[in-house]
Formats: sequence, C-alpha cells, structure tokens
Amino acid sequence: MMNPEEEDVTLPTPADQHEEAEELSAHTADLEETNLDETESDEDADQAGEPVREKASPAARKLEPLVLAHVLRPQYQPVKPRVIAKQLKLPTEQHQALKICIRRLVKAGKLSYGSGHIVRPPVSQTKTGPAPVVVKSIDEIATQTRELKAKPKHEKAKQPERGLVTGKFRRAAKGFGFVRPLGTPRSAERTHDIFIPLKNTADAATGDTVIVRISRNRDSYEEEKQPKISGEIIKVAERSTHQFVGVYKEDGDVALVDVDAKIFANAVPVGDPGAKGAAPGDKVVIEMVQFPSHYDDGEAVITEVLGKRGDPGIDTLSILREFALPEAFPEEVIVAAREEAEKFDEAIGDRLDLTETTIVTIDPVDARDFDDAISLTKLDNDHWQLGVHIADVSHFVQPRSPLDREARERATSVYLPDRVIPMLPEVISNNLASLQPNKVRYTQTAMIEFNAVGVPVHAEFHRSAIKSCRRFAYEEVDEYLANPEPWRTKLTPAVFELLGRMHELAMILRKRRLDAGAIELTLPEVKIDLDRRGEVVGAHKVVNTVSHQIIEEFMLAANEATARLLFDRELPFLRRIHEQPDLRKLQALNGFIKELGIECEDLHSRFEIKRVIGEVAGHAEEHAVNYAVLRSMQKAVYSPVEEGHYALNSDHYCHFTSPIRRYPDLTIHRMIEAICLGKKPLADFDRQMLLGEHCSEREQRAEKAERELTKMKLLTFLAKKIGMRMPAVITGVEEYGLFAQGIDMPAEGMIRLETLGDDFYRYDAATHSLVGYRAGNRFRLGDRIEVQVAHVDVDRRELDFRVAKRVESDVPRRGGPSLGGGRRPKHDDAIKDQRRPFRSKGGGAGKPKPKGKRRRD
Repeated sequence: MMNPEEEDVTLPTPADQHEEAEELSAHTADLEETNLDETESDEDADQAGEPVREKASPAARKLEPLVLAHVLRPQYQPVKPRVIAKQLKLPTEQHQALKICIRRLVKAGKLSYGSGHIVRPPVSQTKTGPAPVVVKSIDEIATQTRELKAKPKHEKAKQPERGLVTGKFRRAAKGFGFVRPLGTPRSAERTHDIFIPLKNTADAATGDTVIVRISRNRDSYEEEKQPKISGEIIKVAERSTHQFVGVYKEDGDVALVDVDAKIFANAVPVGDPGAKGAAPGDKVVIEMVQFPSHYDDGEAVITEVLGKRGDPGIDTLSILREFALPEAFPEEVIVAAREEAEKFDEAIGDRLDLTETTIVTIDPVDARDFDDAISLTKLDNDHWQLGVHIADVSHFVQPRSPLDREARERATSVYLPDRVIPMLPEVISNNLASLQPNKVRYTQTAMIEFNAVGVPVHAEFHRSAIKSCRRFAYEEVDEYLANPEPWRTKLTPAVFELLGRMHELAMILRKRRLDAGAIELTLPEVKIDLDRRGEVVGAHKVVNTVSHQIIEEFMLAANEATARLLFDRELPFLRRIHEQPDLRKLQALNGFIKELGIECEDLHSRFEIKRVIGEVAGHAEEHAVNYAVLRSMQKAVYSPVEEGHYALNSDHYCHFTSPIRRYPDLTIHRMIEAICLGKKPLADFDRQMLLGEHCSEREQRAEKAERELTKMKLLTFLAKKIGMRMPAVITGVEEYGLFAQGIDMPAEGMIRLETLGDDFYRYDAATHSLVGYRAGNRFRLGDRIEVQVAHVDVDRRELDFRVAKRVESDVPRRGGPSLGGGRRPKHDDAIKDQRRPFRSKGGGAGKPKPKGKRRRD
C-alpha cells in the first residue's frame, strides 16, 4: 500500500515513444469540445484565466470590505479563494459570491492574483520583486486571434504584441512540438498547450523558454489535424541547457553525434572530434554551438569522452551528465564539514537531555544515514506520548555557509540504482547527523500526546540530545512482530516492550487516518537487482510490511504536528502540498470506472474513491482502477501557499523528518530552532515561493534521472534477451497500440497495433480498450497478458513487445470478461476505426516503474 504522490511514486506516461501521436490526438479532441467551460468549476475557470461571466450580486458587493480588510492585514499570507472562505468562516452558499467578489477587486486593482492563482494585495503594496505573471488561457487567445483577423490590416499593425506568449517548449521526435504558457496551472489539460509545426520551431530544444506568436493559419491538410491553436517560435528567451549526451559516429568525412533519448530528430555535426580522441561508438558529452532547426543541422563541440557505449558504468555517467547532477563536493564544502566534525564534542549544553530514554531507530538493512529515532511511553491517563527525534542538521549547516549554499543548490539526495548522490558530505550525513547506536547525537524532538483512540491532544518541540540504544532493520522488526517470544532473550525488557507499544499505537493511528479519508493505492512495486558491474541480474518485489507502516505513521504524525505549530503562529513556511484532483480528470475517471461495470457515485468524494478501491481489491480490475486513480492525481510539490495535502487528507502538512536528504526539511528545522530559542523565525513568503519551486524542480530532476537510468539498465539487460517471455499487465491503451509492464521485471514497452494480427481492432476511449471486430477480442487497461521481447534500442530508450499469450485471469472480473469477449461499448460513435492505414514512427519506449523512496514522509 502507498500514499499517492506522498510516497514519490510516479507512474511514467506510457506513450513516451509515441508521444507526438498521443498528444496530437488528445489536443485535437480536447480543443474541439465546445462546451468544456460548462463542466469546469468556477475556480478552474479562474485558473484558466477565463473572462468573468457572473454579475456582481449584492452578496458579492457586501463581502468586499470584509475581504479587503482580511487580505490587507500585515500578517496575511497569500492563499487561494477557497482558503479565504474557510478563514472567514463563510457558509458554503456564499463561496460563489466570494469568488465573484475577489474577481471584481482584482479587476479594480484593489487585489491581485499571484502564482498558482493565490490572492495577494495589489502589486503596488507587495514587496519589491517580480510582478505576478498574467497568462491568458487558450480560449482567450483563440478569441483574440479571431478578433484580430476580423480587423482591417492597418488596425492589426497597431497591436503587434497581443499575440505573443512566453512558455516552455517540448519537442517531439518528429520535430514538431508544443509550448505550455508560463503560469499555466499544473492541473491544466493539454488544451492549454500551443502546437508548433516543425517549420515554426526555429532552433528551440526541449525545456527552452520561448516566445511564441499565435496563429490559426493552416498551410496543409496535415496541419488541419493539429490543435486549433498553433504558433511560431520567434525567439528562444532562455536555454534549458547547452550540454547533451550522445553516441559519436562518422559518416564518411562527417563527424556526428546521435543525441540520446530522441531530443533531436537528426544527428548533430561536431567539429574537431580528434581534439578529445573520440572514436565511433563512444559516449560523449557535447556543447551546442548552434542548435539544430528545420533548416539547419546545427553544430556542436565534444567536451568530454565518457567511454565506450555499453561499458560498465557508462550508462550512469551518461545520466549524470544528461541531468547535470552534481558529483564531488567543492573543496570549501568538504573543509567546512570537517571543521564541524572537529568542533563536535557531544556536549549536551542547554538541550533537553534524553540520553537515558529508551530510543530506537528502524531503517533499511543497508542504510548508513539514520535521521529519525522513536521513543514511546504510555501515560497514567491511558494516553500515549510519542517522541519523534530527528537529526539536528541545522546545528551543523548554518544559513549562507558553504555547506548551506551547496545543500540548497542540490536540494535533495539523488537515489540512483547503483549509487547515492548525497545532499550533504558524508562526514555529516553518515556521521555527525546520523543517529548511530550508543552515541550522543543532537536532535530536534517532537513530543506528541495522543489520547487512547489516537487523536493528538498536545504537541511540543525541543532542541534535544539522544543516545539510541538499538538499531533495527525493517526485517528484524517484522520478525519480532510475527513471533515476539524468541526476541525476549535478544533484547532488553525496555526495548522489547517499546516495540510492542510502537506497533499498537501505529495501528491505531493508521486506522484513524484511513477512516478519516486518507487515500492509499495498491500498486506493484518492483526494484531491479544489480551485480558488482552495475548490470541487471534480476528484480524483486517491494512489500510495504508492518514495520514500514509503523515508521510511516510516526513520521506523518510528526510532519503534521510541525505544520500545525507553524500555522498556528501565522508563519509562512514551506509546505508539502498536494492539490485536489483536476475536475475533468475526475470526470474521466468516473466514466472509466462505470464502463468497467463498477457502480460508483460522484468521485469528487474521497470516500467514494476509497470505496471503489476497496471494492476492486482482489479482483482483476484492481491494477486498472489503482493506475487510473493515480493518474488522476496531482503531483505533490513544495510551496508556502496554504494548500492542504489531498491524499493524506491533511489541512496542514510539511516535511520535517529528513533534513539529511531534503532541503525543505532543513528550512523547517531552522524555524523550529528559532521558536525553541524564543526568537522570531525568518519567514518571507516570496522567497519561500522561489525556494519551493527550486526544491520541487530538483526533486523532479532526481526522480526523472533515477527513472531514466533504471530504464537504460533494463533495456541493456533485455537487449540480450530478445524473444524472452514474461507475464505483464496492460498499463496503457491508445489508438495505435498497447503498453504493458512486466509483473516480475519492471520494464514497460509498447505493443504496436499492427502486430496484433489476429483481428482488426478499434479504440474505445471510454473503456480504455482495443476491441476486435471479428471475434470480439478485447484488450483492456489492467488485463494480464504474456509478452515477448521483440525489439530494444538502448540509445533511443525504446522497447517493443509482442503479445505471446492471452491470459484469462482466474480472478473474478467485476466488469465482465475481457479477453475473448465482453459487452460492446455503449457509444459506438466514440470508437475510432483502426482498419484504416496506420502510421507509426516505429519503436517503443521501455518505461520502468520508478524505484520507491524510503518511507520517511
């Protein structure tokens, strides 16, 4: 079981290698919907920048003085309208009036919108800094474009800048691409993206910030199939990177580099390859001198030769360079860490002395950095007192020091399959701040009192010193829980009893949390096994055992208690926010589940989502429903905006428990330390917004690097196993084929439609199915099949499967049979005929499920 988003489980989008085909289809279908606005919530309409249609009701006008007084308070922290409604204790029937009121005040210049559509004081009253970005929705742009075309030519010339939009560019393998305007809400669908035809992409590369001129012109039949909103890149405002990794090759007298992962459609010419001694087949790093475009191949220079493609360790080096991941620490950082080690003398000083308290750590068997420890006592009133003791990294990493600057830049430790890139030097992470047994270590302690049914009734924080009396691995605790008696002779009575109490309280907290509406998904998690050369030799399933759940519950409790303390003091702080699912995604999820034959009410209720997940447990649809729910969720990020955590059903949540490997936790520790010392914590909302964006970007970079390296290692392994069969589950269904992920080997590949030669198939979007014409064959999301490895391209990161065998599961299917039959879909007009010629760029991307992080949230 896992918490979606909070456990950092990211399900890769399956159609990666056919991204352009999928996105073009999605764009075209979405943009042709004429009544989409009617399905959006008012706040979604706000976020999309849509024109206000409501009239100013008397209720809205009456709220204006109240809202202005609230927002213009010195202690006000920018939040979203629904949070303001909660703060003002407005009844539900006044929420719509509040939104209209806020829109009127923004239009009048008395308030302003900030990033993420938070409500702020007017720009003139905010602190010095960049003005909030105002981004127009695609619907507004389309309307303005129509108006502009209707005007005389001399009027058009007067307003040349109205059609310009700034955004992030994403290039597809065939050369065309899409631009997402800056400031577009994370929940926005692809309809917010602007299609850029190949000839209009200039020399932009994926990730670049570009300026686009909007156009609706169509020059060919092909373009008529593209989204209605298209544009032309007129300038690259900022390059994402100039450094790329690829394979060196020679074509006659021409030296070329094939850049990895389909970033550019063609190989890039390089000058003077002999300067670095590159030979054909070498993995190299290039610096782009002139970026390629539709009209020019571009030019680059080789800056580093990594080694022969396929040699041990070259895949990891390639990923390190591709994602610009840091390696060795600068000398001044190492010197600073050593100085901290020399100063540390285990003196307790003015800290709370907990060195005689029974405290233990529970970690993975191969862990070296122990950043959290637990104590627990039962009070006379039948209450529990939980102590969560977290390594006090802030004691060793002072603000603006060399250690702090480096930790801030890295923002997170990176966990790759064959190595860890730490946020802090090992002398701190694995020594000074590691809560090793029988050593005095500085900590910050959250003491939380729970009543008998697990409700927190009091919490306090201390600067403390502890001495852990025992280090446990998760496996040891699971053995204890399965059969405690043999452990009586191995443990002291105090530690033996502590483990029993920890189990009892954790299960109380877990039941209460799940009963209150926290959402957990059941998804398979498989990790690869490597040999000493870093090559894949197998894989194993990861099981969320009770020992993991114990630590998870205590970490969640400490994080919530910390966030509540900072909120009660009206301080802006870096929260871990997980926004509510997008309305349209929930509607799609609702339709999908009903088409599976599962009765469900409105999935806007978290309890209905939980009920459906519970109902399919143990049935054939279990994987399909859990995958679909996960894909409907937002991504958890760091931000000071007062937003709760949807999956955890928590109004206030932050990360406090892992300052060794996460910079946001370190910022929270500094605030807690200031409070413990009677000082006012440094808290600036605007700076925290920027820091939150930086930490979120670094976190996502780390996840993607881990995912891509895992994929490369799996593809290298499978390239030697052509013809290998494996059980798999269908994880994606598109017009052009299926995507399947191995059950015992976490490799995801594509099954192209033309390889399904036993029948003609049509795509049913409502049920995520390919339906056969003749025999009624059906392949549906979540079905289990047996696949055969057909094609592997490691450099392009593509994997093709073929269906080797249909597996009719003996697990009951609530929605009726799938393979070999099943009911016809209700709406045949929504099914697209696949008997027409199918155009595919070929290949398929292996997309392994990312390895899970330690359960320390």
